[in-house]
Amino acid sequence: MPSAYSLGGYPRGVPHRSPDLATPLVAWYRANARDLPWRRDAFHEQYGGWGVLVSEFMLQQTPTTRVIPHLDAWLARWPTPSALAAEPPAEAVHRWANLGYPRRALWLHRAAVQIRDRHDGIVPADVDALLALAGIGDYTARAVAVFAYGQRHPVVDTNTRRVLARAIEARSQPGAPSRRDLDRFAGVLPADDDEAAIMNAATMELGAVVCTARTPRCEVCPIAHVCAWRAAGYPDTGDARRKQARYEGSDRQARGAVLKALRDAAGTAVPIHDVLTGWPDPLQRDRAIDSLIADGLIEASHGVLRLPR
Repeated sequence: MPSAYSLGGYPRGVPHRSPDLATPLVAWYRANARDLPWRRDAFHEQYGGWGVLVSEFMLQQTPTTRVIPHLDAWLARWPTPSALAAEPPAEAVHRWANLGYPRRALWLHRAAVQIRDRHDGIVPADVDALLALAGIGDYTARAVAVFAYGQRHPVVDTNTRRVLARAIEARSQPGAPSRRDLDRFAGVLPADDDEAAIMNAATMELGAVVCTARTPRCEVCPIAHVCAWRAAGYPDTGDARRKQARYEGSDRQARGAVLKALRDAAGTAVPIHDVLTGWPDPLQRDRAIDSLIADGLIEASHGVLRLPR
């Protein structure tokens, strides 16, 4: 016998429809949006597309509260792509500090060089041109086009996917990311560019502060009255999301420790045998160093390590 979820992911009794999510979401966002730097008019006037691009790089897999002070310091030092492009990559890696996933610092530096050399130092507005820059994928390209330049595109992050899975598909958690996410969200965006941009931000905001993964606050949700998951009785449809490996004791932790040792050296080369001498797993230490060299995050020559020049 087919399950209750065998017909396109919709429980029996829940109509397959595209509800009006935009009207209540936009109204809710205008009244409740958090005051974040990249949402302020002054931020856009000062930094334009570059400020949005840097913020989006930093916000990937990193909590907002950790990003804000780093973003302020970064833009104070490098207010334009050309300013960053003029510095060696080591400075970008050094300033990335403890934001995590330091390859983002290298990608951002490479993107800054490309923006300087290909686009006269101005972050492009075209999605295809943005996708051609280092480290930029579907999400970041559309986020910059929408939030910096006011274009109408679906901007789909983890929070957006969860809101759509619940409100439209009656699923407790979204499935694996796919191109279908963009098409689904495009179908419920308002036709007006400004309203569509607000809805993009509003859907992300709702997923971040109300429609959270573990403890959704449905009692204050502005779209609860049209939510298919709520109408179906909040069924547990499973969670196919990939679980992140534990950080403590991981290769990621070892890589971070190596980078910190080189950042603390303030540009001085460090003999390989002096890096993480007390690390409990020497093989993991060596593996971390090798992977950082392969990623271009550190350089090795004549028995010493340094940040990339």
